[in-house]
Amino acid sequence: MQASKGLLAALALTALSSAVQAADEVVVYSSRIDELIKPVFDAYTQKTGVAVKFITDKEAPLMARIKAEGENTPADLLLTVDGGNLWQAEQMGILQPLGSQVVKDNIPSQYRSSNDAWTGLSLRARTIVYSPERVEEGELTTYEALADENWEGRLCLRTSKKVYNQSLTATMLETHGAEKTEQILKGWVNNLATDVFADDNAVIQAVAAGQCDVGIVNTYYYGRLHQQDPQLKAKLFWPNQNDRGVHVNLSGIGLTKHAPHPEAARKLVEWMTSPEAQSIFADANKEFPANPNVKPSAEVTSWGEFKADTIPVEVTGKRQAEAIRLMDRVGWN
Repeated sequence: MQASKGLLAALALTALSSAVQAADEVVVYSSRIDELIKPVFDAYTQKTGVAVKFITDKEAPLMARIKAEGENTPADLLLTVDGGNLWQAEQMGILQPLGSQVVKDNIPSQYRSSNDAWTGLSLRARTIVYSPERVEEGELTTYEALADENWEGRLCLRTSKKVYNQSLTATMLETHGAEKTEQILKGWVNNLATDVFADDNAVIQAVAAGQCDVGIVNTYYYGRLHQQDPQLKAKLFWPNQNDRGVHVNLSGIGLTKHAPHPEAARKLVEWMTSPEAQSIFADANKEFPANPNVKPSAEVTSWGEFKADTIPVEVTGKRQAEAIRLMDRVGWN
């Protein structure tokens, strides 16, 4: 009888433990657009039964909120874009190590924090967009060459206030040093066809409309506009293929320092780096999977293969402040 009572107690405890696990939820603070992440979280919930709740806002308010909430934060994970933002979150002390061999096996080290504080989930190339009507084949070579005199009055750029351009500049600082990078940025500013634009869509549309001949944009903006208008009068070019390669940044995720459900959150991140989730996540925004064993969508593949810069993405954060000062100094608004 005692043995039966012990067995019943053990079974009850197991059932209770399973119920608690099944009741787990993961809360994600995300700076990504709802429709880009909801399909991924819905797929995970359908697969595991674990609910994923997400709150969206700009990255800076989300990071400040996690910092202010401290031990009382409901956030298990921070999902945001650009290595610069993820590095900043790490420096704020609001993340903890992921501690997952699965993530390390799935994602190359250059797309992860060296301190294991965050990992990339999808990649975006910041490359050159050009007018096939006004730019001859062979004119384009590198980012740096856009500072040459032959591009005077032909270049469009997005504002320097956006982290995407800050990160590109940071990698140039890492490659060339401050003096040469300053010369390049001065050349870009001198070659502007018009005032800087608020976003990459406007840059692409300006190239297509003839306002300028070339620009620098993230590839997924091009993918969205090209899907809307297959006759878009703009194309992508992969620069620096004979040297350092195309600048690649990412969207990524980190485990918050005081995550209420760290194990459940870790399992979600592991799944998001898996081939199954990578296809959903990257395809939704026309990005490249961070897991090298997963092929991009047909649309993204159609843009052609390229050699990517191998500089660790966290450099974009480490040299961000220096990049911003330099951009201000050359008059890149």
